[in-house]
Amino acid sequence: MGVLGAFGAEGEEALCRILGSPEFPMLSREGDVTIGGAFTIHTEISEPRHSFTDTPPPLTCSSMNLIDFHLAQTMIFAIEEINNSSSLLPNISIGYRIYDSCGSTLSSMRAVMALMNGQERTVGKTCSGQSAVHAIIGASDSSSTIVMSRSTGAFQIPVISHLATCACLSNRKEFPSFFRTIPSDFYQSRALAQLVKYFGWTWVGAVRSDNAYGNNGMATFVEAAGLEGVCIEYSEAILWNNPREQIARVVEVISRASSKVVVAFLSQLEMDVLLEEALAQNLTGLQWVGSESWISIDRLATRRNSAVLGGTLGFTISKSKIPGLREFLLQVGPSQCSGSEKLEEISNPFTDTSELRFSNNVYKAVYAVAHSIHDLLTCRHGEGQEKRCSLEPKGYLRDVNFPMKSGERVSFDENGDPTAIYELVNWQRDQAGETVFVTVGNYNASLPNGDQFAMNGIQIVWAGNPLKRPRSVCSDSCLPGFRQAEIKGMPVCCFSCIPCAAGEISNLTDSTKCKQCSLEYWSNGDKSRCVPKVVEFLSFDETMGILLAAISLVGACLTTLVSLVFFSFRETPIVKASNSELSFLLLFSLTLCFLCSLTFIGRPSEWSCMLRHTAFGITFALCMSCVLAKTIAVVIAFQATMPGNTVPQCSIPLQRISVFSCTLLQVVICVLWLALAPSVPFKNTAHATEKIILECDVGSTIGFWAVLGYIGLLALLCFVLAFLARKLPDNFNEAKFITFSMLIFCAVWITFIPAYVSSPGKFTVAVEIFAILASSFGLLFSIFGPKCYIILLKPEKNTKKHIMGKSHAKSQ
Repeated sequence: MGVLGAFGAEGEEALCRILGSPEFPMLSREGDVTIGGAFTIHTEISEPRHSFTDTPPPLTCSSMNLIDFHLAQTMIFAIEEINNSSSLLPNISIGYRIYDSCGSTLSSMRAVMALMNGQERTVGKTCSGQSAVHAIIGASDSSSTIVMSRSTGAFQIPVISHLATCACLSNRKEFPSFFRTIPSDFYQSRALAQLVKYFGWTWVGAVRSDNAYGNNGMATFVEAAGLEGVCIEYSEAILWNNPREQIARVVEVISRASSKVVVAFLSQLEMDVLLEEALAQNLTGLQWVGSESWISIDRLATRRNSAVLGGTLGFTISKSKIPGLREFLLQVGPSQCSGSEKLEEISNPFTDTSELRFSNNVYKAVYAVAHSIHDLLTCRHGEGQEKRCSLEPKGYLRDVNFPMKSGERVSFDENGDPTAIYELVNWQRDQAGETVFVTVGNYNASLPNGDQFAMNGIQIVWAGNPLKRPRSVCSDSCLPGFRQAEIKGMPVCCFSCIPCAAGEISNLTDSTKCKQCSLEYWSNGDKSRCVPKVVEFLSFDETMGILLAAISLVGACLTTLVSLVFFSFRETPIVKASNSELSFLLLFSLTLCFLCSLTFIGRPSEWSCMLRHTAFGITFALCMSCVLAKTIAVVIAFQATMPGNTVPQCSIPLQRISVFSCTLLQVVICVLWLALAPSVPFKNTAHATEKIILECDVGSTIGFWAVLGYIGLLALLCFVLAFLARKLPDNFNEAKFITFSMLIFCAVWITFIPAYVSSPGKFTVAVEIFAILASSFGLLFSIFGPKCYIILLKPEKNTKKHIMGKSHAKSQ
């Protein structure tokens, strides 16, 4: 932690009358063992000019720091308490030597040399060869502690700091004898990163002290924040003694920034100068997040400063109570004092014992040293477990583990660090309008990840609008259905929101990528979840399916009606002349052709897929076989009417055999098709990505085209024979109508092939049904339409004479 700052001329004057000169001397007391101390009792140091001819004069410190003087007195109080204890170090007195480090690394070096040698300067052979102290408590900032620890490390003299939080001090190779009673910034920085992430602040500014405390702490925070997805808009460094122009520039950077949250990893001195400039520039409306160095300092929590720092959040060490400390502090009275002064009438940081956060660290440090010396002298650890004795105090200090009066246990890990436990405090106002530190959460690094940071449910007061949490993001969140797209040249927290592509979803806010839906699923309208794809097939519930089914039934009904007409007029010449047996068989096959189209409508199943193509193939083969037999019968009949020709008596059985044989061959093809590679339901996801086309896979392409090819062959034979017989002499030459029907049939199925191949989805089935219906209606109307016309509308032409015509009469 950084140096705790001075308290102005008024505060100094108020205590100088009691405590004496600002150039406060070293505090000391002799004892059997001695503990050293280094505190920033003064905060300003003046370095005299060196003539290099005379002995350099001593450094002069000024501007009393009442907080660190309070800490120094806490150390003395703890030592006095231990000296009066009958259980801890009985019959052993502890002495102390406390030096003023003046918040300077130079003064800290002189102090540590004096503590090790017994004097600040060693000339000639005055060095005793033995350290004057057994351990050192201090210092109050990381930079000074680093200097002290490097100096004492080679001599195995433990340094226990109450305020140095730099994570670098946990390096055992560089600082083998360092311990501390305040958690490392390694944990605080990560706690701050989790804090800003918890509140959704992914775009923050950062300002730090330009020293070991601020630079190391901020570096750890930036690293941890990056892992949490938090970006740093700016990072500025200051020192309390920087020119005002430099401080003003930093405040201007903060005010111009787009982020609304400022993470201030500052010591109190740097926070003092930054706050003054922020007030001068009226820098308000920002959410400050502070480090433990200044977040719980009462002197900063004034009504004047609340315009800038109201609603501040930050982690600090837990507060505590030290019984008897206040009474001890009120008894302090340096010899310049007259004795009539009363400290209880003064309210300042020296006499304030309301929270005792940092004082408790000093208190624990002194007791840790006392317990280690006790174990060293009694040569035992823990609960009486005998162990080989060590002459190094740091070895016993590393193994201490004892409870304080408050119940808190004191121990160190392998790096000399305590368990990191913090309180999250929020600057709020009480009913009197004074700023108070309200604990709203906690952080315990000893708990598992995910459980370390927790809120306690107390309402937080925010900066700006006390009831509304500020937003600090570079880009607004991407809603579900969108993904983040990096903006070139900007941090990862600055992004644009791109809609997910079709078939992809993002179901979380601020998704970095969209997820592809599985094969049978598709993205919904807002692309926030995958839903089952629409399954498309030609159903009876849609307009096209209803229309085709109706046409199919109409065709079947018309065919049945024609059959009834033919049956009713079966004894008339026109019915007899058209070969009634083949006509009825043809009408039956046409009825089946119309009805087989219904098997193509509806949800495909294993049975419907096998039935639709085989039924189609067999019924049309039967139909074409009948037409072929009729065509042959027409040719034979007209050949028989020529002089000298007679009709073969076996023609009717031959017609039956030909129909049966031609149909049987198609049946054989269909059976082989079903046996080897039948048609099965198939979910076609390749043709359309947004839907599943449920169709019948033909199984064997050869079988499918063999069925169609065979029907085409029969139709071609019918067409050729009918075409050759079209000019046979007769008023009712059926070959003409068969020729016309075959033209329609062939035209339909020749057109069907490219339409079938190119039609998507359910339209493929619709094209196939249309071809079936069109060819069936073509046969029905072409072959039976003229006959029905004569039977029903021109009965006078339904005579043998009219049917045979003039040509036949002449031949007779």
